[in-house]
Amino acid sequence: MKKRKIEVSVISDVHLGTYGSHADELIAYLNSIQPKILILNGDIIDIWQFSKRYFPTSHLKVLKKILGMAANGVEVYYITGNHDEMLRKFAETTLGNIHIVNKLALELDGKKAWFFHGDVFDVSIQKAKWLAKLGGYGYSLLILLNNGINWVNTKMKKEKFSLSKKIKNNVKGAIKFISDFEKTAAELAIDNEFDYVVCGHIHQPKKTYFENKKGNCIYLNSGDWVENLTALEYNFKRWKIYHYKHDKLSPFFADEDIKKMNLQELISSAIQKTNPPSA
Repeated sequence: MKKRKIEVSVISDVHLGTYGSHADELIAYLNSIQPKILILNGDIIDIWQFSKRYFPTSHLKVLKKILGMAANGVEVYYITGNHDEMLRKFAETTLGNIHIVNKLALELDGKKAWFFHGDVFDVSIQKAKWLAKLGGYGYSLLILLNNGINWVNTKMKKEKFSLSKKIKNNVKGAIKFISDFEKTAAELAIDNEFDYVVCGHIHQPKKTYFENKKGNCIYLNSGDWVENLTALEYNFKRWKIYHYKHDKLSPFFADEDIKKMNLQELISSAIQKTNPPSA
């Protein structure tokens, strides 16, 4: 099956290195598309909760695939988030087609698009980082519990569900935070004369039109690859939310030769591919 050619693909909140990350599904998605630009909008690797004891081969395959896409001509922009904030010290660094940035502005068919992760709006992170990290560990435990419940549901031929999504959708404080987040991002984009503002962070895929007295813009959120398994795609002057569970085509899997590749071999392979030996 041919790969889908798209202008821009945006993914965020993959949280590689945690039990909740759906790396296999993400590699299948990445193998099904041929974008000109791939934007990684924060929290791709969960450095907050990184552990040498848990970083499975499937997670390495995601990194291998992204590096391979860059080596094959795809412009890859890695926008830093809060869970991978250690990379912010390398902001504005470019390695071949890979660019590490804190925010990104692009012109798409005559319209201005602004990309950033969005954790700057999260008071719990800015004022009490230790509390945010504690909440992150609690979230991981919730995902682990959810995986166990869904395993039982699968055996009993019942439908899977997300505990964290159910909690978010029923807690007034969470609903208000999400609403405030979206409103703040949209208003900031309008103030800076952007037509699109694209965020991650809150794990809520969204595409909505926003207007105030100063102007209007389209707010977009790429969601995540923990609960929703979503991405944003731009093609033919339009944005679309891609839902893996509903929109997936026949899966494309990684080559057999990288299934057992460790981290050192992965990095070595990527460097060799990005910097071929001179004649």
